[in-house]
Amino acid sequence: MASRRIGILTGGGDVPGLNSVIKTVVYRANELDGEVIGLRRGWESLTHLNFDDPASVSRYVIALNRDNTRTIDRFGGTFLHSSRTNPKKMKKVAPFLNAADFPSSEVTKAGETSTVYDVTKRVEANLERLKLDYLIAIGGDDTLSYAAHLDSQGYPVIAIPKTMDNDVRNTEYCIGFSTAITRATEAVERQRTTVGSHERIGIFRIFGRDAGYTALYTAYVTSMRCCIPEYAFDLEKLIDLLMTDKRMSPSNYALIVLSEGAKWEGYQAREIGEADAYGHKKKANVGEDLSDEIKKRTGEETIVSDLTYDLRSGSPDFVDKMVASTFAGMAVDCIHQKKHGVMMGIEGGCYVVTAIPDPKLGPRRVDVKNMYNINRYRPTYTNKIGLPIFLTRA
Repeated sequence: MASRRIGILTGGGDVPGLNSVIKTVVYRANELDGEVIGLRRGWESLTHLNFDDPASVSRYVIALNRDNTRTIDRFGGTFLHSSRTNPKKMKKVAPFLNAADFPSSEVTKAGETSTVYDVTKRVEANLERLKLDYLIAIGGDDTLSYAAHLDSQGYPVIAIPKTMDNDVRNTEYCIGFSTAITRATEAVERQRTTVGSHERIGIFRIFGRDAGYTALYTAYVTSMRCCIPEYAFDLEKLIDLLMTDKRMSPSNYALIVLSEGAKWEGYQAREIGEADAYGHKKKANVGEDLSDEIKKRTGEETIVSDLTYDLRSGSPDFVDKMVASTFAGMAVDCIHQKKHGVMMGIEGGCYVVTAIPDPKLGPRRVDVKNMYNINRYRPTYTNKIGLPIFLTRA
């Protein structure tokens, strides 16, 4: 491991557990005489780093050691900060660069066409200047899609999956998922008292643009109904079920949790704001839209609660700390064994080193047939013998 110089970055949204990865990589590499360089703000560090500007270097590059990472695992967020930057599709290059020096293309998303630039050669040039032997990229589908591209270009990359959506392929678990479910469960249980006191229907919106794992597992442990992106539900049927739940409850209330990408038959989710670097716009609150339909059809009052960003705040729970630290140790082991182009994961309930997912395949989705009861709009609770703890295989 001597002379190995490792870069590490965190991309996309923050989740609890990222700091545990960073600290463990530093400590394990240190044991093997390796050196770790933190790259701040995700892929932006490599697209905007300017070695001719000392302020730029201090903004984007930090030498990591035992002293400056000793306590970071006690907190949530990411010590290295983050951004949603896609070096292959930059709408604007760094101010000190000339856009004409990079390949460009036209991209159309949601009816809007824009010019984007592939600044990979700038990324590679900065990696060479940094004299990194390996790069550890921690992120979800979007961050890891560029990690896969960079490795295919000949630069050694190790990937670690993190996302509260738990939808990265080739693994049953992503860092941040357990804490998200823990936080969601706590929020639901706290708000039951208010929803019940006012005899209303409580509607909770939660992360999950393309995959319903976060809503499904929250419903699994709170005994709620849920709606997920993988299955378009029947609106009238859902309202009938909720009204039945309300009548049967001694406190005359009902609860439901919706993925942000949930939809009913004939419903077109609205997107708002500007698209991010990976072409994603924010989805309008489907909980508010469902609330309007319930009021219109039944006259019942509702309480809509958006749980999204609260789920990623604060320190990680036990599972996320454990998995984060283990993935980090595995990543350093892979570097020691001169492996690259791989991702740390869990398959069949066991830790594995697997391939970085092919971005063309998109996110991993809920297996509706085996995990979701389409008649009751609830998780499936039966036939779990022999399955891993997270209910489905990678």
